[in-house]
Amino acid sequence: MAFAKDFVWGAAAASYQVEGAASADGRGLSVWDMMCRQPGRVWEGNTGAEACDHYHRYAEDVGLMGDLGLHAYRLSLAWPRILPEGTGKVNLKGLDFYDRLIDALLAHRIQPWVTLFHWDYPYPLYLKGGWLNRDSADWFADYARVVVDRLGDRVGYWMTQNEPQCYLGLGLRDGVHAPGDKLGLEELLLANHHSLLGHGKAVQAIRAYAKRPSKIGAAPVGVVAIPATDSAADIAAARQRVGGVTDKGWWNNVLFTDPMILGDYPECVRTTFAAEFPTFPASDLKTICQPLDFYGANIYHGAYIEATPEGGTREVTAPLGRALTMMNWPVTPEALYWGPKLFHERYKLPIVITENGLANTDWLAVDGKVHDPQRIDFTTRYLRELRRAADDGVPVAGYFHWSILDNFEWSLGYSKRFGMIYVDYPTQRRVPKDSYYWYREIIRGNGAALG
Repeated sequence: MAFAKDFVWGAAAASYQVEGAASADGRGLSVWDMMCRQPGRVWEGNTGAEACDHYHRYAEDVGLMGDLGLHAYRLSLAWPRILPEGTGKVNLKGLDFYDRLIDALLAHRIQPWVTLFHWDYPYPLYLKGGWLNRDSADWFADYARVVVDRLGDRVGYWMTQNEPQCYLGLGLRDGVHAPGDKLGLEELLLANHHSLLGHGKAVQAIRAYAKRPSKIGAAPVGVVAIPATDSAADIAAARQRVGGVTDKGWWNNVLFTDPMILGDYPECVRTTFAAEFPTFPASDLKTICQPLDFYGANIYHGAYIEATPEGGTREVTAPLGRALTMMNWPVTPEALYWGPKLFHERYKLPIVITENGLANTDWLAVDGKVHDPQRIDFTTRYLRELRRAADDGVPVAGYFHWSILDNFEWSLGYSKRFGMIYVDYPTQRRVPKDSYYWYREIIRGNGAALG
């Protein structure tokens, strides 16, 4: 069976991970530039200074996307490429690059799905407190206005922010991502609130300045619970995990998405984080909760959850020798069934899988090709589950494979390869992998070839 006729087949990447040209044409510094300069922070001292050199090679890359048959490409914009100081003077050469990129995509009949923020926060604004500063919401909204005023005549799909669980949790709590800080919960919750406020104000800016009808969402981590069995009790336990918090950890959905879509922090958040919860004007929640058109979710795996005899929930112990990707993430295809199902049940929006894929052991074989059967098998299994969700009535609107190119994998540098196109970094040569040709056939048949 195929997907719906209007299903969007896409692939994704992010500015700092692919663009390179980190000091070209007036681009300012980001916190990731800062992080990469610090010894020991990134694997083997790798940096995003050159990455895939997409800034100079975008035409070739878009040509490959066109040959692949993509309906859409999810890209992010580099905030410091457009506003080198984070606010104030606009770098027209930065906007010119995105003009060229978007025009090239449209020439290949590929719709740009633009993410405003995918972690490359302007370093000058970090020095002013970053997301800890309440003014950060206005900085982000001003940036959105500049972007939409320039690109909003051609871009009709927008995402405000990518994975706050990561840029706040990994960046400000654990210190393993930029800017590399280790803050307390009180500061984290404040930064999260300001980030949410920035989301709401950015949505307002898109609605106000876009010159064409726009569909808007965000792209949080989809923290998925999979019921351990089909029993009503285990399904209820999974639902409880997806829609709640169990401790003061950072890996949940509702701290980030309930305010955006439902208009408030849920009681479980206010209770769990009572000692650290920020104070703010009640009007903030109205600003944060702007009408959205889709729920974007980055889903790579899920946890199997069962009900306890006492009415609680617990994670099932993983079996020995379970399948793992090169990120040591478990292979759990049912995450693309239960994630969309439970997210739609809670938030009542169409679901777009804004990221899904795996890091694999890819290299150039002796025949000059790149054979990645694990990626084909992985994606087949996950897409079958996504189709099952659609068949069960979940309004699944699109799927974006992560990623189109091998790229800079943050603190892991170039040690992980997620792409459907192999990048030989010393030469910047692109080599489509077996999965690229497989995905092309999947797109051509609208998923019918999945079996």
